[in-house]
Amino acid sequence: MKLTAKGRYAVTAMLDLAVHQGKGPISLADISQRQGISLSYLEQLFSKLRRHNLVASVRGPGGGYKLKGMPGDITVASIIDSVDENVDATRCAGRGDCQAGEVCLTHELWSELSAQIHRFLSDITLASIIDKREVQLVAARQDAQSEGAVRLPAQEVF
Repeated sequence: MKLTAKGRYAVTAMLDLAVHQGKGPISLADISQRQGISLSYLEQLFSKLRRHNLVASVRGPGGGYKLKGMPGDITVASIIDSVDENVDATRCAGRGDCQAGEVCLTHELWSELSAQIHRFLSDITLASIIDKREVQLVAARQDAQSEGAVRLPAQEVF
């Protein structure tokens, strides 16, 4: 089973947007700096996210991207699906042709696992991730580092 960088980076970038949604549109350059994802790769991902109505772009000075819905309405599965990514545990990418063009003995098992993983990710929203204290601490550390601020100990962040 493999989730590629495309899916992981899309979820990370969307989570970054959700964490910073109260600060107006967020530039891809800011996300790139905080998350260590190349700007050109983010541009490709956000093109797909915009086409799937998960983000909206704001042009002009101070422009950037913002979520097109509430963090509680955007699931990890919808993000992964929007960038043409899937979590597939089969060897044949779900085609059922992994054994000389025929279905292998364990195809149904791995197909069911893939479906379970998708259902699991469909139950996780950006809001549920943001609510985790560990995520809040990481976001605070990233913000402090990107602003050039002195890093505060975890207990002083909140």
